Amino acid sequence: MNLTPGVDMSTGSLGQGLSTAAGMALGAKRLNKEFKVFALVGDGELAEGQIWEALMFSAHHKLDNLCIYVDVNGLQIEGPTEEVMNTKPLDRKFEAFGENVMIINGHDFNDLEKSVNFFHSNAGSQKPTVILMNTIKGKGISFMEGNAAWHGKAPNADQYAQAVNELKGVQA
Repeated sequence: MNLTPGVDMSTGSLGQGLSTAAGMALGAKRLNKEFKVFALVGDGELAEGQIWEALMFSAHHKLDNLCIYVDVNGLQIEGPTEEVMNTKPLDRKFEAFGENVMIINGHDFNDLEKSVNFFHSNAGSQKPTVILMNTIKGKGISFMEGNAAWHGKAPNADQYAQAVNELKGVQA
């Protein structure tokens, strides 16, 4: 927060970020401001009731200036989301809550660009937009990929060097 331009708030996995984003979007509407609000949440975070309250609030107030990106990697700190708290089918749930929904490959920059265009094309729809980004936790790093144990854990110096080399495509 305040170190990265455009990042007005950073929270965590408890759902408060989406509620704050919805409040910012409503404030913009009431002040007749043209800015857009983007929020990023994880699929494990969707187990929090506050998320669903924020979604209902956003749809009720017709916050078409709010775009919610969901990192759908199937893992949270306690393990696979389907085992900890299954929230599927996400697309149908978000649609039922009154949001425009798009599903993309969260590792594909072209898909990410299409999702921003989808959001902007829905201006005036009077609906918030949700982008479901299918991703792989730790993608490209052999010892992290698909491993819930790396949720919030920092690598040591050797692991960090290995991860950077793997992401660069360098063989050790």
